[in-house]
Amino acid sequence: MIEFKQIRYKNFLSSGNQFTTIHLNQNKDTLIVGQNGAGKSTILDALTFSLFGKPFRKVNKPQLVNTVNERDCVVEIEFAVGKREYKIVRGIKPNIFEIYRDGSKLNEDSSANDQQNYLEKQILKLNYKSFTQIVILGSASFVPFMQLTAANRREVIEDLLDIKVFSSMLEIIKLQLKDAKDNLKVLDLKKESVADKILMQKRFIKTIEESSQNDIVAKQKEISSLVQESASYQEKVLDLLEEVEDLQTAAKGFTSSGDTVKKLGQFRAKLQSKKHSSGEEIKFFQDNSVCPTCTQSIEDSFRVNRIEHLQQLLQKHEDSLSQIGEAISAEEEKEQKFLKLQKEITNLSNEISQFNIRISNSTKRKGDLESEIQDITDRLENRSAEDVKLSEYKKSLKTILETIQNTKEEFDLLTQGQLLLKDDGVKSSIIRKYLPTINKLVNDYLQRMDFYINFTLDEEFNEKIQTPVHEKFSYPSFSEGEKMRIDLALLFTWREIARMKNSVVTNLLIMDEVFDSSLDGFGTEEFLKIVRFVIKDANVFIISHKNELFDKFNHCLEFKKVGGFSRLA
Repeated sequence: MIEFKQIRYKNFLSSGNQFTTIHLNQNKDTLIVGQNGAGKSTILDALTFSLFGKPFRKVNKPQLVNTVNERDCVVEIEFAVGKREYKIVRGIKPNIFEIYRDGSKLNEDSSANDQQNYLEKQILKLNYKSFTQIVILGSASFVPFMQLTAANRREVIEDLLDIKVFSSMLEIIKLQLKDAKDNLKVLDLKKESVADKILMQKRFIKTIEESSQNDIVAKQKEISSLVQESASYQEKVLDLLEEVEDLQTAAKGFTSSGDTVKKLGQFRAKLQSKKHSSGEEIKFFQDNSVCPTCTQSIEDSFRVNRIEHLQQLLQKHEDSLSQIGEAISAEEEKEQKFLKLQKEITNLSNEISQFNIRISNSTKRKGDLESEIQDITDRLENRSAEDVKLSEYKKSLKTILETIQNTKEEFDLLTQGQLLLKDDGVKSSIIRKYLPTINKLVNDYLQRMDFYINFTLDEEFNEKIQTPVHEKFSYPSFSEGEKMRIDLALLFTWREIARMKNSVVTNLLIMDEVFDSSLDGFGTEEFLKIVRFVIKDANVFIISHKNELFDKFNHCLEFKKVGGFSRLA
């Protein structure tokens, strides 16, 4: 049970900078009166703002701050749930949202949304719609149950019957169904991938079996051809080497010809110089009988003897030069033969080199082929490894198929659970169980208010109304006073159902301007009897303009405007 104890507020709507405090659990019934604008209905907005962060009436949040002080708007509410004591503090300018449990602040690091969810789901266990249906009946900005949409009607009933857990379970199942669908898609992709691997592995094994032996035979034939080719090249190389050796032997006899020609050339140059000198000297003695330097006469006998001697010497030089010329010609001939032999040796060496390259390439290719044959042989020998790989793929596919089957079974179970948890499932069964009780209570309360109609709600929470005059009637067809009686009957019914289910039980009941609207002759005394004796364990607050009701209530609160601010008189 939620026992609301106290609410207080300041700078909230028309209230000033001093806290207005209202005790919520001290009196069985309390009348709240005041002129229009005095602030008597402010308690409704303060209640819903403190608990749900929004006012009861159609007022924007910034407009809740007192327009004179323009800041420090604060609402505090204290209540107990079982043995736990709670206090909620909300403020605007600055923004405040604090939850206290047994004096300690909760969830200081949580976001405002997280705190609100915790407050509604874990502490109050009711939301704004349900609160306004079982705690407040207002004439202004209030949407009675009968004016709610079908979805909102269902939400209220589910809260009261404590079956909203099924809706939460349904949302969980929807998420699980989505996950299952996504998992099935992923598993299908994995299945296709592994199936492709199995097919490729089978093809690979078949290729090994069909092509390996043919490849080996073809490569062995190529190796045999390469061996023969290399042998032929080697024979040619040996022949060429013999030729080179013969040429090198022949060339040894000509190796010094170049040096000899050079030396002979130098010697010939010296002889030619001596020959020239002897010729010049002969000419001198032939042409001169007097020395041109000292002008002395040269004896004829000396000149003759000298010329004879020089002529003999000149003949020797000419003979020597003739011999040297012959020797140089012989050596140059030998040099030409040597160069020719060297050229032949070079050409043969190049040819040998080309054959050696071919032999090397053949040897390398032979090695590559032998390596390829070995790889093929190893593959054939390791065929079992490929079979193991294929077996692993098949095992993986089996596991995936089993997982798919399990996931499909899970999906089917979740689908069945979804069907059960939908509005027309188990919730409808529970609602059908309580509908007779709900309809009986509504009609009992209507009769207590001297309104003799047969009012029933169906499973979709559509009303069916029979009057003494009309067999079929609807809520909009009644007068405002008659609608008020239906609204009151439903309010009392929801509180009784909540008490029976122990889902949302509270001490607080507030009715705004109930006596100010037409109740079509329904008396104040009769209504107060229902409030005092039928509505059990409740602290009832009646908001009214009628000061004449003072003597009808055990406790009264009057609001007045003083200096532009709402205050308790």
